[in-house]
Amino acid sequence: MRRRRPGPAGDPQAPGPDGGAPGGRGKGLVRPYVVTDGRAHPSRNTFDLVTLVIATADRPLSGLTPEKRRLVELCRPGSLSVAEVAGHLGLPVSVTKVLLADLVDAGHILTRAPIPAAELPEAQLLQEVLDGLRARL
Repeated sequence: MRRRRPGPAGDPQAPGPDGGAPGGRGKGLVRPYVVTDGRAHPSRNTFDLVTLVIATADRPLSGLTPEKRRLVELCRPGSLSVAEVAGHLGLPVSVTKVLLADLVDAGHILTRAPIPAAELPEAQLLQEVLDGLRARL
């Protein structure tokens, strides 16, 4: 049996550093459908990338999967956005949203919509204020 020679650095088909899967993904790789119990969509579609996530302190972490436990522990010190949570966990945003929906349904996580951007005043109103200030000075 011929052994495959490692390709040049950066070759996506080259074996990983541990001889595992291509692209450097070795033994620690878990498929997203395993993390989400085979679900591709969250039970609620209310999460945006900037939705703020806050963990409740009164719920025990027993019975949670390791990913859900990490997510709750990550959000306990303060609020994070969905995008930040996904980045810290190293999971795709879609997987993070499924986990968040499960945790919201179980009462472990609270979410809050981001504060909307203030509406800018009309240019005419700004011009009138500027004219009024100039008249006073």
